[in-house]
Amino acid sequence: MLSGCSSLVGNKTPLPNYAKLPDFSTEKSAGLDDISIAAVSLIGTTFKWGGNTPQSGFDCSGLVVYVVKNTREKNLPRTTSELGKYGKSLALEAPSPGDLVFFNTLGESHSHVGIYVGSGRFVHAPTTGGTVRLDEIKNPYWARRYTEARRVITP
Repeated sequence: MLSGCSSLVGNKTPLPNYAKLPDFSTEKSAGLDDISIAAVSLIGTTFKWGGNTPQSGFDCSGLVVYVVKNTREKNLPRTTSELGKYGKSLALEAPSPGDLVFFNTLGESHSHVGIYVGSGRFVHAPTTGGTVRLDEIKNPYWARRYTEARRVITP
């Protein structure tokens, strides 16, 4: 079973903040820039629930697994909820490009995931009918739903 990778469009009940946003001005490189560069190269790829290749399309966790496997030859768990248990939580530390960022879009703290690319931005596969895109974590929709960043690759 795949964990959700979609956003709730038109959700009338705002979700509570689960984490304070990090101070993105303090971010430092963790030597994972190749992961963020690979993620940016996939912007525009079609979203597909359960998708895990550029040819078939991606859901949020499929995008993460594909990028990390193809840049670092590292197998990660396939679901968003399992990715949320993997690696090290950065707590309030600013993520580095290549770290994963998690959001509560379906009532669970790890129901959506993206790849942080720097300056408060992340690449993700957000919704059915959409494409992989670049968004700002400080966008009110994502800021309210941000839960944490995790480092899943040790530099």
